[in-house]
Amino acid sequence: MTRRTLDEWLEYQQSVHALGVDLGLARVREVWQRLGAPRVAPIVITVGGTNGKGSTVAFLEAMLAAAGKRVGCYTSPHLLRYNERVRVAGVDADDAVLIDAFERIEAARLAQPGQPITLTYFEFGTLAALWIFAQSGLDAAVLEVGLGGRLDAVNIIDADAAVVTTIDLDHQDWLGNEREQIAREKAGILRPRRPAIIGDAAAPAALAQSALDIGAQVFQAGRDYHFEPAASGWRWQTQGREIALPEPILAAPVQRANAAAAIATLHTLRDRIEIGNTALAAGVRNARVAARLQRFRKLGTAELVIDVAHNPQAAEVLGRWLEQAPTPGRTLAVFGALVDKDIPGIVEPLAAKIDRWFVGSLDAETPRGLAGSDLVARMSTTEAPPHDTFADIDRALDAAFAAAQPGDRVLAFGSFHVAAPALAWAARHGFAAI
Repeated sequence: MTRRTLDEWLEYQQSVHALGVDLGLARVREVWQRLGAPRVAPIVITVGGTNGKGSTVAFLEAMLAAAGKRVGCYTSPHLLRYNERVRVAGVDADDAVLIDAFERIEAARLAQPGQPITLTYFEFGTLAALWIFAQSGLDAAVLEVGLGGRLDAVNIIDADAAVVTTIDLDHQDWLGNEREQIAREKAGILRPRRPAIIGDAAAPAALAQSALDIGAQVFQAGRDYHFEPAASGWRWQTQGREIALPEPILAAPVQRANAAAAIATLHTLRDRIEIGNTALAAGVRNARVAARLQRFRKLGTAELVIDVAHNPQAAEVLGRWLEQAPTPGRTLAVFGALVDKDIPGIVEPLAAKIDRWFVGSLDAETPRGLAGSDLVARMSTTEAPPHDTFADIDRALDAAFAAAQPGDRVLAFGSFHVAAPALAWAARHGFAAI
């Protein structure tokens, strides 16, 4: 029998379960038990939150790698290739390794004739990452939560430490409409007697209270650790320890907070995996993650900036960055979004900072994507500047750069489904990352 290719496996996984999202741990935990539930790594760190997860994972990975540790990282969604979701020692998993994991998962879920266990696309990927890490001789694994926390597939693993970056409204259809309610869902990744790092000093009170109710060891920004500017760079400190740090390459104003949360996490684990100050500083300097205020240049053209900002909190951060990094010309926005997003909440903090909008349709890209006309209708509740609509992100980018002059900035944002085609467009047109 011919083996499925990776693309065939991914297409097949879309049909196995009736729902794209089906939060709950029973099915995925049963398959993991059938696989033998091998130890994923000696140290496992889980990263949850509304925004900042991917960057915090990148800082943790870079810090551990700078200390000579072999690290596995699981993140989602991917941008250009599915393989990006699973990394071992800084290298994306190859097709053969992923296919082998999927074949094992499929055999396990079908192990009882007549009683197959259905899995979602995300659950297949999570189990594959865990299986690959268990075979890879890691020193540490860093797992990014996909959606929520308590019922996310990643939560079948009892992490040695868990980080919650920020809490804000997003995915309300599954998580609720109040920050306190969302905080309690995110707190589900915490464990009794294990470090719970809260990376936001202004997090809802329900997060810290839930952590205490669980019996976790809370370590919160602004209370248990602090970070502040220094004459050169910035510094992180807690009782008995102070670290001088360089500025992150990652550009957003919140990246110090994400790096600080990563340092706090490793500090709480210092008795089990010691990471020195030099490695922590190197990790801050070395961490990279695509499409987080990622800047591109090409001689004689406007600058291109790509960001995945897709909810109001992320848009506010993006707006602060636009204020702090002004461009001599205009800012032209290439914007697309998904149907479940708070469009006015995303547009409002940016409207006064953007001179013209080029709205790209995402309905052909994903079933959750908004058509350009529908997106514009939802933008009309705000004071957004003039806009044009296009069939897809490529056409929107073509039009934006046709209208742009040197000194202008083109900002492509709103979704991973905007960032991915924008990255591909930049590569095709000879733009270089800076």
